[in-house]
Amino acid sequence: MLTRLFGPRVPELTPHEAHERLQAGALLIDVREPDEWRAARIPGARLIPLDELPQRVGELDRNREIILVCRSGNRSASATAYLQRAGFTKVRNLAGGLIAWARAGLPVVR
Repeated sequence: MLTRLFGPRVPELTPHEAHERLQAGALLIDVREPDEWRAARIPGARLIPLDELPQRVGELDRNREIILVCRSGNRSASATAYLQRAGFTKVRNLAGGLIAWARAGLPVVR
């Protein structure tokens, strides 16, 4: 019943799992707004604000693993679900977003 109402569960990674995947070549897409991006970001992340994602989906490689991040994990979960509906199969949400990443002691550019 819940799957019919909300769609399939969005696959997630912990910050440490995401860090390992990034080291192995995954692409990190930050879906926050430019002012949030300037304040703090994960090194190597590419900014595509959530509201621009539908127009910019063609910039993404469907064959590469993509990890999506925002501040807390909510917007990036929506972006992950959107990309799944668009036919992307290798997309994951960073659980807890930048907040969880920083709390895990992983690098942040400020």
